[in-house]
Amino acid sequence: MTEHLLSATRGSRPPQGLPETGLRVLRPLARRYLDRRWDVRQRGEHRVPDDGPVIYASNHIGWLDGPLLILCTPRPAHALVKVEAFEGRTGRLLRFAGQIPLDRFRRDVGALRTAADALASGQSVVVYPEGLRGAGDVARTKDGVAWLAMVSGAPVVPVAIFGTRAPGEPSESRPERGSRIDVVYGEPLRITPVPWPRTRAHVAEVGRRITEHLRHHVEWAAATGHLQLPGPLPRGSTDV
Repeated sequence: MTEHLLSATRGSRPPQGLPETGLRVLRPLARRYLDRRWDVRQRGEHRVPDDGPVIYASNHIGWLDGPLLILCTPRPAHALVKVEAFEGRTGRLLRFAGQIPLDRFRRDVGALRTAADALASGQSVVVYPEGLRGAGDVARTKDGVAWLAMVSGAPVVPVAIFGTRAPGEPSESRPERGSRIDVVYGEPLRITPVPWPRTRAHVAEVGRRITEHLRHHVEWAAATGHLQLPGPLPRGSTDV
């Protein structure tokens, strides 16, 4: 059904990329703020392709993950951001920065189409396959990233984030000022484009490959960098 709806809504129009003027204005200013407030360290930026479409697939442990990758990825990126964030001043900033509103609790055809068009235009997209903030160990994922990879053929760069939430803290918490935050980019996983129709079984198989690649990267980054994930969210804390 999703496949049919995407084809019907796109029709014959060419893919259109997302505006990046806002991103290019905001990134250097906001990055300076991040660096003053926290000790942000990045590793493996050389693994991100210099041009062409890229999917950043990241684990998800805290509120800061979203702003962090929007501002720090080697190339400007358009993240799938929960639609609840597109309100008030924050919503205006997200739209100015060309981010993509996503309804996480249904198959959001519009968000998938927008992300696929951005990739077809050679842009970068950030996806959090786990869907919700949590332990960040990539125990479970959703299939949106697999669908995007199969449609676009874009390399999937795994991203491991550490330090954006302290152990025992709720999902909306911020790390203490001066805390170390690590962002580690891994080797791209290249998925061969698959033309329509794509079976659920095939999407699930590609999703399994991406999940394993991201999980192994998080484990490798933790071991080689002597880093730790924060563990599960405390009881009563939810990602809303």
